[in-house]
Amino acid sequence: MTDPPAHRAIDAVWRIESARLIAGLARIARDVGLAEDLAQDALVAALEQWPRSGVPDNPGAWLMATAKHRAIDRLRHTEMAERKHAELGRELETRPPEPDLDAAIDDDIGDDLLSLVFTACHPVLSTEARVALTLRLIGALTTAEIARAFLVAEATVAQRIVRAKRTLAEAQVPIEVPTGTDRADRLASVLEVVYLIFNEGYSATAGDDWMRPALCDEALRLGRILAELAPGEPEVQGLVALMEIQASRSHARTGPSGEPVLLLEQDRARWDRLLIHRGLAGLERAEELGGALGPYALQAAIAACHARAPTGEETDWTRIVALYDALAQLAPSPVVELNRAVAVAMAFGPAAGLELVDELTAEPSLADYHLLPSVRGDLLARLGRFDEARGELERAAELTRNARERALLLARACEAAPSPDRGAPTTAESSAKAG
Repeated sequence: MTDPPAHRAIDAVWRIESARLIAGLARIARDVGLAEDLAQDALVAALEQWPRSGVPDNPGAWLMATAKHRAIDRLRHTEMAERKHAELGRELETRPPEPDLDAAIDDDIGDDLLSLVFTACHPVLSTEARVALTLRLIGALTTAEIARAFLVAEATVAQRIVRAKRTLAEAQVPIEVPTGTDRADRLASVLEVVYLIFNEGYSATAGDDWMRPALCDEALRLGRILAELAPGEPEVQGLVALMEIQASRSHARTGPSGEPVLLLEQDRARWDRLLIHRGLAGLERAEELGGALGPYALQAAIAACHARAPTGEETDWTRIVALYDALAQLAPSPVVELNRAVAVAMAFGPAAGLELVDELTAEPSLADYHLLPSVRGDLLARLGRFDEARGELERAAELTRNARERALLLARACEAAPSPDRGAPTTAESSAKAG
């Protein structure tokens, strides 16, 4: 009989270690698909052994060592090309052991994870495939979680990932950080991927936890590396600024039992002032580089409005509306329009916001997007239309796959007359998903 607590521990370790494991194996094997297969082999071994022996002191090193041994075994029983067989087998058997994986990821240019991100974002792949593959490899997300993030079918995402790995292998794409114009060409998709990874950590799509801090930390680390690699890129600075400011709220976003604490209800004394300072400084650097602000810098400016407000009531919602207007012009999307509607409701009243939200109810891509009925339910409640509000909030609870968020939405749905000054049940937080 398997040990459920041990399996939960293995799942947690996998979420933390798998990206670094796959990145290290990809550098060695020079094949992303093979690297993931080897990592999965190591996971199977952990599932077999750790429930009996316990989780090792350094689970990442254990997984890497096991994956290397599985690679040697696999090479002995496959019909790979002789040259690749000899080359890979020799490197695996002669490479010095790496008992501490962290020591292998500190170099900024040679960083395995960053190399893997750029490889997954290679122009040989479609934009959708780049993002899906990197979320799979770096974020350790399931295909279902990625599908949720993109509002597309799970089968579509699975197909994109399989084809992406095959395409990279056939094109013999090197596992490396590109230089010069090649790096610039691939930077936009890398930024998109990094931010999506951050968002999955900031508001987990599924599972029992409201947040997955390890993903936020990894996205921030990758973003800071990118900022060092491309100091003259305003959007890189803008993205890092955005993530720094959003991350500053992390400790205030959950209560004692892990329950969500929404933006307007947070104890702002618990916000990390150092991260806010770093984020505001990054936004200033983006602005000093000149030109119109890009999508990430605009979102950072929105986050800065919250960070600068001593209380929720003092938030400059009118400026936030103006910033969303600019963002909608530059990067139009239904999610941006939904967030803009929230800002309009906060600045000019719930009726104005509801009118905009109602226009989005016919948008096909938002049909199963839980934040749409969540926002609509809050605005209806603020207008005193409580029966309608409960129906919308219950629908939002059915659509979300995050247990913490579902409990929050159901609790709000049960409230007969929610206090209008509490703000949106998920709307103020939903701006983290914009773009």
